Amino acid sequence: MNRLSVAGFTNLGYRLHSRAFEPIAADMSGKTVVVTGASDGLGKETTRSLARLGARVIGVGRNPVRLAALESEVTGDVVAIQADLSLMTDVRDLAHHLLATEPHIDVLVNNVGVLLPERTVTEEGLETTLATNLAGHFLLTNLLLPRLIQSSPARIVNVSSGGMYAERIRPDDLQYERDPYRGSSAYARTKRGQVILTELWAERLAGTGVVVHAMHPGWAQTAGVERSLPTFNKLMKPLLRTAAQGADTMIWLAAADEPGDSTGRF
Repeated sequence: MNRLSVAGFTNLGYRLHSRAFEPIAADMSGKTVVVTGASDGLGKETTRSLARLGARVIGVGRNPVRLAALESEVTGDVVAIQADLSLMTDVRDLAHHLLATEPHIDVLVNNVGVLLPERTVTEEGLETTLATNLAGHFLLTNLLLPRLIQSSPARIVNVSSGGMYAERIRPDDLQYERDPYRGSSAYARTKRGQVILTELWAERLAGTGVVVHAMHPGWAQTAGVERSLPTFNKLMKPLLRTAAQGADTMIWLAAADEPGDSTGRF
């Protein structure tokens, strides 16, 4: 990864490349999209845009106040569901609810993520970054796969990060119990894991009509970044993308025609 690539993560890179973008004119009427981490930042912008394109969007989040705001502020068919995706019990409950209520699921956007300054463990005994960014997405996706296949052509979009270039996955230390904990490294490892899962799911789902892609939103200014990386946010603020700019590729992967012709890409 060279310096020009890093510069491309900023709003300068977005403005440069967006000159060649065509507006997404897809009609998503009749399609159902599930977006995790939908109550703020990239997830909220993705929910807003896909609802504007006509999709029924099910936005999943932890905060009931923000979820209520999501339903009231976003125009279109938006349903908010509260679930903590760091807890596998909540993930299973969410999947069971969706399978019982949604006759088809056309797109799953695995967006929710955390970057924590200190190592914490969920009440189920999983390191929280691993649980939220990787284990929860893995379980939710696998539980919903039968409905996605039944709904094909369908798509899975995994929101990774350019930070994944900085770390390898550590199967021998997934819960960060051996190495001294660093929040940015734990985050990067899980984001690397998302890209690996994308490739594995693409192989597994070949021929089913379900395609899988991972993406990097660039460096976007969101409440999550401000909380998790306050120094980075302060120093880089003039160069950070807006949440809408960061969500742009998520929306394209969910709605445009071209991503349906390939799979397993980052």
